[in-house]
Amino acid sequence: MKDKIVIKDLHLRGIVGIRDWEREKPQDILINIELETDCRLPGRSDDFQDAVDYRAVTKKIIALVEGSSFYLVEKLAEEIAEVCLADPRVHLARVTVEKPGALRFARSVGVQIERGRA
Repeated sequence: MKDKIVIKDLHLRGIVGIRDWEREKPQDILINIELETDCRLPGRSDDFQDAVDYRAVTKKIIALVEGSSFYLVEKLAEEIAEVCLADPRVHLARVTVEKPGALRFARSVGVQIERGRA
């Protein structure tokens, strides 16, 4: 599958980290997502009902992150991938979660995962 929906630079704030100060207040979290799906039907029909509702997916991700209390970015990435794969039209989700400024001298640090249907 080569068709993709791309959500770039979703900049949110949430609790993620293992240190006490990381658990006290929300931190910046940068998320990038690629959703592999078949865009032929919505491309032909021009009907919203035939397409992945990426706005609804994004709203669920925002709620997840803003209510988060994860220790690891890996866990957050897994949870985001699960939200993406809840739509049966999404065949594969590539999720990158970064914490800007988490490492001294680095712009950001994060993980990238790829999850598909079993």
